Amino acid sequence: MKAQSWEWLNVDAVDMIYLVACAVNGVAPEAELVAEMDLDAVYQLARRHMLAATVAPALEAAGTNDERFSKALRHSALKNATMDAEMDVLFAELDAAGIWHMPLKGVVLQHLYPSYGMRQMSDHDILFDAERADDVRAIMEELGFTTEKFAKGCHDVYHKKPVCNFEMHRALFGPASDESVREYYQNVRDRLLGDGYEKRLGPEDFYLYVTAHEHKHYVGGGTGLRSLLDTYVYLRSTELDMGYVATEAQKMGLAGFEEANRTLAQHLFSGRELTEADEEMLGYVMSSGVYGTTLHRVENAMARSGHGRLRYVISRFLVPVSKKDKNYEVMAGVYPFFYEHKWLLPLLPFYRTLRGIKNGKLKAEARAVRDAKR
Repeated sequence: MKAQSWEWLNVDAVDMIYLVACAVNGVAPEAELVAEMDLDAVYQLARRHMLAATVAPALEAAGTNDERFSKALRHSALKNATMDAEMDVLFAELDAAGIWHMPLKGVVLQHLYPSYGMRQMSDHDILFDAERADDVRAIMEELGFTTEKFAKGCHDVYHKKPVCNFEMHRALFGPASDESVREYYQNVRDRLLGDGYEKRLGPEDFYLYVTAHEHKHYVGGGTGLRSLLDTYVYLRSTELDMGYVATEAQKMGLAGFEEANRTLAQHLFSGRELTEADEEMLGYVMSSGVYGTTLHRVENAMARSGHGRLRYVISRFLVPVSKKDKNYEVMAGVYPFFYEHKWLLPLLPFYRTLRGIKNGKLKAEARAVRDAKR
């Protein structure tokens, strides 16, 4: 694996990308290069992108023993195994109850990495029959999970100590997603394969879903290097009908993003030279972290709406009251109590402001509005 020297990119980012590429391709890094790296800085960056466990095998192959990375891999493998075991129990219960279900995203992708635990997981995402949400809640609680969020948005959240976080999705995409993507997946049940209650998407449809999900985050607050790596790992492990992919991506309005994202992933992690478009996209990805940033979210929202700072701030205090408003369903999903008691809606801006002050998000967003490139 050839080490690149992108002068426009921070040297620690270059080092991390090199190590990640070596790890997923099963190539030992050059020991001399690893010896010259600032592994303290690489570790901090890898943590930000949830890639410390991914880097670990590369360092071991180079003969470098760094307990921080090794520990990250051990902990990741243990956490993944714990959640996988709980998922197996859950799926058996869902089968017995006659509730169809399907593992999503990282639950599937983690097994395509060279060794177990290399793909760090925050939670397990599972699509299920939304009409059986109450039954699923009862099953989860019987299995020892605590309900963290229910009937607020398109996924319910359950937690079981010490490390099990499950997001049970009623739909693949909610009202905040692109309308074309949401419409495409509106009847996703018709696309699912499997004779039993556990379902799956075909290879092309799974890739399209992962791409659409990545795009949702990309145009929101941004998405980090792990998502790009998921694309590379999936593409190198699965043969796809790219004609079908192109046609379906076009239907969702994602053809341009799919091609750019795929091209960057394949160029970056196979050690090929990057194009100018690759570099621009990579710069955005590297500045996003694994879950995006408030600054990117604000800048992207301003760009989509055409609003300047003042109009953006005003829009954040408006409360949609008509179902014709495209933001109505989003707000009703996040604040169901206020929308069930509509006479309280005038108080919603004050509630959101106070909550934003309490959790620190208002200060972060105010800083982002100030710093936004508009």
